[in-house]
Amino acid sequence: QVHLVESGGGSVEAGGSLRLSCTASGYLPEINWLAGFRQAPGKEREGVATIDTLGGSTYYADSVKGRFTISTNAKNTVFLQMNSLKPEDTAMYYCASALTVRVPSSMRPEYYGRWGQGTQVTVSA
Repeated sequence: QVHLVESGGGSVEAGGSLRLSCTASGYLPEINWLAGFRQAPGKEREGVATIDTLGGSTYYADSVKGRFTISTNAKNTVFLQMNSLKPEDTAMYYCASALTVRVPSSMRPEYYGRWGQGTQVTVSA
């Protein structure tokens, strides 16, 4: 079984940066894809970025392209570097893992079977 733990959330002013980390433990061969999702109050959970930990392919939501970067240490940790943060980036951010993903660019939550507990990101104007 895979266990995911996020860290690095916090409060920043608009234009600032944060770096989220997600560390996986357990049966790591179950993980090929690691992704970051977010959910703001009253909104649906949306995919932010995802990475193929074997091949290195990455996909981003249009709303974060050019500002967020997802990367991995090729072992058990994925990083989400978030720059030029905006108030609309405020949300609970979650890490998720999957063995296979049918359409990676869609970043649909139902593709991901394991989830972390989430970390809060708050961006003030």
